[in-house]
Amino acid sequence: MLKFSIHKKLDGTMARAGEIETKNGVIKTPAFVVVGTKATVKSMTAEQIRSLNAQVVLANTYHLYLQPGADIVDQAGGFGKFMDWHGPTMTDSGGFQAFSLGAAFGNSVSKVATSDVGVSDISAVSGQLAKVTDEGVMFKSHLDGSKHLFTPESSMEAQWKLGADMIFAFDECTSPTAPYEYQKKSLARTYDWAKRSLARHNELDQNKEQSLFAVIQGGRFQDLREEAARSLGALAQDSDGFDGFGIGGSFTKDDIGTAVGWVNALLPEDKPRHLLGIGEPLDLFNAVEAGCDLFDCIAPTRMARHGSLHTADGRLNIKNSRFTTDFTPIEASCQCYTCLHHTRAYLAHLFRADEMTAATLASIHNLHFILRLVEKIRESILDDTFHTYKKEFLARYHPPKTS
Repeated sequence: MLKFSIHKKLDGTMARAGEIETKNGVIKTPAFVVVGTKATVKSMTAEQIRSLNAQVVLANTYHLYLQPGADIVDQAGGFGKFMDWHGPTMTDSGGFQAFSLGAAFGNSVSKVATSDVGVSDISAVSGQLAKVTDEGVMFKSHLDGSKHLFTPESSMEAQWKLGADMIFAFDECTSPTAPYEYQKKSLARTYDWAKRSLARHNELDQNKEQSLFAVIQGGRFQDLREEAARSLGALAQDSDGFDGFGIGGSFTKDDIGTAVGWVNALLPEDKPRHLLGIGEPLDLFNAVEAGCDLFDCIAPTRMARHGSLHTADGRLNIKNSRFTTDFTPIEASCQCYTCLHHTRAYLAHLFRADEMTAATLASIHNLHFILRLVEKIRESILDDTFHTYKKEFLARYHPPKTS
């Protein structure tokens, strides 16, 4: 079981700096969790991840369940050993994949909306690969079309075999555009699934080798979010209760800090809080200020594979023709391997030539940028300069336009 300690709280906010102790190492929080979906961070080796001072890696239960199978990962000693990562590990529950294959299938709607898109309910879209019932989620594999049933119990069993230090209860991730009545019904289902997840987890893990996080849902509705925080928080009060909390979508990016704040104001303070699927710089600042300790997102490496690179001034599209003869680093002050050894012109060449190394070098840079950003946020909490650092960073950093 993990041990969580808070070393410093920031006056006037819910921001805090602390440590999470797991059987495979200590995580200094706030911390960014690197996503290794299929027991691999795309285009990178475990050694390259370690070189960035990453603290923890998260893998995806749905994907590893389908390929190569939880039993094979179990035989390998867990996904960390399987991929040669020996630090702290996490796995998600598969709940978000139920959303991706169900309500969001064939739509441009994400679990975090960028605006009020005017869609009231997309739960009846035809062609979905998943169907949610009170029992669980029946889905078709995106690989071969085979049918599978994910339940709270089967999710716990799969995550037990995957062997992560920290795991998540099975939940239903709803669309940010789903109406209030559906969100309310879904919240009751997620609460029931949380209790079933906890019961099966305690049966499997009698030696307390894994730590189980409940997932807070409720959409963009304050009363539902607060209801979830109170009810699931109550299930964390005894030694066999939840060890931490995940905060799931769905809300707009503009009110992440507000919606997360509703939840964290009510959750037990002595348990770590993980904001699921968040990785943009502004979102990280807002989430820390609202009391979150951990974050995971595929964005840094996904952006990198498409040639979009983080800099202190905002994103840079390395495929732009102006970089073909630019023999400076991506960012002069950056100390990552890519910036110390290669130029913008070289990266531009690799992308234009469709070379695999392009994704590796770009991913190294983007992950270094985000990991270092969160590290600096932690330092600013400890030395009481958070507000100054946030103001200075955001005055320079220009996020990409969304319209």
